[in-house]
Amino acid sequence: MSLDIVPYRPDHHAAWIALNEYWILDGGYAIEAKDRVALDDPEGAILSKGGVIFIVECNGQAVGCCCLIAMADGGYEVGKMAVAVDAQGLGLGRRLLDACEAHARSRAAPRLYLETNTSQTHAIALYERFGFVDLPPQPSPYARCNCWMEKRL
Repeated sequence: MSLDIVPYRPDHHAAWIALNEYWILDGGYAIEAKDRVALDDPEGAILSKGGVIFIVECNGQAVGCCCLIAMADGGYEVGKMAVAVDAQGLGLGRRLLDACEAHARSRAAPRLYLETNTSQTHAIALYERFGFVDLPPQPSPYARCNCWMEKRL
């Protein structure tokens, strides 16, 4: 089994949508307007604005994803992290975060930031092990968001 983290390509679009719609809906959340924009137009919503999308490929098939959204302060928001059910438990979330941090550091970003929901206990545990700490509530376009975290770089 070959697992590679690669930059997003247009042929990843269907997997990008499917992976993210699955975790959002499986978590009991609604797909919100900001989700729709990022999923339907990742080039316009993320890539053209200085962000990056990482895709995990297993033998050429997309099984995970994560993006970095450029922030006004020079940091990056970690978003849209998803791993296919049959690829969970392989450490792909950690590998995606490693790729995010390496990219952010290469751009001298001061921090990584993320928004999540406290019901995402496995994800939060991963973020904490990776060095993220809780922040006070921040403005968010997501109704599902009730947890804010950052990692200073």
